[in-house]
Amino acid sequence: MGAQLRVYKRRIRSVTATKKITKAMEMIAASRIVKAQRQVAASTPYATELTRAVTAVATGSTTKHPLTTEADAPARAAILLITSDRGLAGGYSANAIKAAERLTERLRGEGKEVVTYVIGRKGVAYYGFRERKVEESWTGFTDSPTYADAKRAAAPLIEVVTQETAEGGVDELHIVFTEFVSMMTQNPVDDRMLPLSLDTTKDEEGKGEILPLFDFEPSAEDVLDALLPRYVESRIYNALLQAAASEHAARRRAMKSATDNAGDLIKSLSRLANAARQAEITQEISEIVGGASALADATAGSDK
Repeated sequence: MGAQLRVYKRRIRSVTATKKITKAMEMIAASRIVKAQRQVAASTPYATELTRAVTAVATGSTTKHPLTTEADAPARAAILLITSDRGLAGGYSANAIKAAERLTERLRGEGKEVVTYVIGRKGVAYYGFRERKVEESWTGFTDSPTYADAKRAAAPLIEVVTQETAEGGVDELHIVFTEFVSMMTQNPVDDRMLPLSLDTTKDEEGKGEILPLFDFEPSAEDVLDALLPRYVESRIYNALLQAAASEHAARRRAMKSATDNAGDLIKSLSRLANAARQAEITQEISEIVGGASALADATAGSDK
């Protein structure tokens, strides 16, 4: 029985050490969420206004720009998937990968060839394990992205979109990331970045369309050439920040669940250890009583 008690105590010590680690990781993730939320709030207005500016330029001109013009028969599409570099975040990366897989199947069902770009070690490992081609990948910054990281990821995407499809270019650019809704809700989404959907503006009563007129210097095409790379970079940067906030929230939730489970396991093991100790004490008492009884019987027999 003593060996059983030692096993329980050893497991309690092990689980207690694990609980301390998961609790620390939960607190770290919770502290990083605040910073990530502030970055998302700061970047979203810029990305929104830049999208409006690009839409206004494209709507107010008759220029057929490759980044705003729908292809007659789109043949290739690029997908940028954002996952995490580290694990212990529940189903965060798995859900984003599933969303990318659904988008891939849908695009292939439309007869389009899909080119995949991946951010994050989890996504790279997923495609690498299955020996599926990834055009380009980036790692090492998913939990704390900067604008330079977004710019580095955007460069090859902008290049491949501006190329002719026959030369290796693509007709569409999609991005898959996890949108941060709240501390408890993070939704994987897929969004088409290019070609840009040109939404016209309605009047206050919702009747008719207001089509702004602009004069462009040096030309509308040059303005679009300057704005659209910034548009892609800002959209990717905002998606990276949303994904980072979602990753921290998912990790905090996963670590809280692990900490709670560790606490429940410690309680269960403590009850088993107490039961084993009580059984051991009962057995020792029984042995003592039995020994005393045997000694008393032996003494009584010798007196006769």
